[in-house]
Amino acid sequence: MGGSRTYPYGSTSAVRARVLAALGVLKLATADQMHRLMAPGRKDNRAFRNAALDLARHGLAVSEGSARDGNKLWNLTPLGLDAAAEVLDRPVGEMGGTARGAARSGAPHAIAVNETVIAITRTPATATRPVPRQQPAPTPTVPEEEPALGLVLETPGMGWIGSWSTEVPLSLPTSRGNRAGVRADAVLQAPEAGLPVLFVEVDNCTESAGTLAAKFEKYLRYFRLKSKNPLGSESPVWRTQYPSTGREGHPPVVVVFNPGTRTGLQALKNRMNTVMELTRLVWSGSYHGAGGGYGAEERDGYYGYADAIPLLFTTLDRLQTSGPREAVWWRCGHGQWETLPDALANPDDHDAWYARDEQRRRQREEAEQRRQQEWAAEREHWAQEPAPEPEPAPEAAP
Repeated sequence: MGGSRTYPYGSTSAVRARVLAALGVLKLATADQMHRLMAPGRKDNRAFRNAALDLARHGLAVSEGSARDGNKLWNLTPLGLDAAAEVLDRPVGEMGGTARGAARSGAPHAIAVNETVIAITRTPATATRPVPRQQPAPTPTVPEEEPALGLVLETPGMGWIGSWSTEVPLSLPTSRGNRAGVRADAVLQAPEAGLPVLFVEVDNCTESAGTLAAKFEKYLRYFRLKSKNPLGSESPVWRTQYPSTGREGHPPVVVVFNPGTRTGLQALKNRMNTVMELTRLVWSGSYHGAGGGYGAEERDGYYGYADAIPLLFTTLDRLQTSGPREAVWWRCGHGQWETLPDALANPDDHDAWYARDEQRRRQREEAEQRRQQEWAAEREHWAQEPAPEPEPAPEAAP
């Protein structure tokens, strides 16, 4: 495609808008990552490279370095951030920074966060060139339709580019005002996928397990913050920014481990186990020994998760291979790989105990009904027996 004097690299307004949206959310990305996130059905990433070059010509984008694989990294200028806010229909104050200078070191963490967003979103690919129109057959004989040309069939993802935010500060109050207690790598809001809010941490396995575990204590402090509404009642501060999860407890947090070639399989397992043990007080909940009900011999109880964070583990390669809707999530305390709905469920909470207690109550009632029926049958049996003959009166003594 030939260029013009305004856009010499020949980019279209649609692709430039996609580049602005991608960089507005990711902050820093290569043309290949923007291509796979926004339009994976295209043949290659040339259109995104040309769009980034045209945006740079107009002062909206800039490249200050390259990733470790040699691909050029792009980020927005302040003027480009304003344009991205217009494309995403977001307030400029919610767009964050421009990631100036981050590309000079190769930005390995930002690259891993981008790959996580791509692996979870899994934007469906669409046809990249027109499909020839075919004349309809007189009688349909094909049992199923062929996929459109260029359409890649794979497991669906969750959300879209507008569902994500990255580098989100979660402020904690201090004596000197508010400070960022923890900065979430990414936040996903995809209620259509059963995820009103999901906080994402990406771990490249370069810091100690203790440093990683300490982040979740800050998450817990943030989730515990309360604020008063105009009516005087208290509610969590996080609810002023995000919708309710519909589940007991705080919002879920997932750690996406990206060991790469630096960490072997056994070392990764050890790291996961160490982080899980160090954060046990964060995710385990509190046990309540409720017993088995009146007159029950069985002892039973439940865990309360009102002050617990559902902490999930996964790996980047699992997400890239299987997608987010498969059994790629490990919930701390569950002990197995599960799908996301199963991982977020609490099979040992109060509702589960109440269901078990109701089942025990019904069993006791049924047993009592059987005993009453047996007693009634026994009384009826004795009522049908003939009365014994009266004994002769004793003779009077002389």
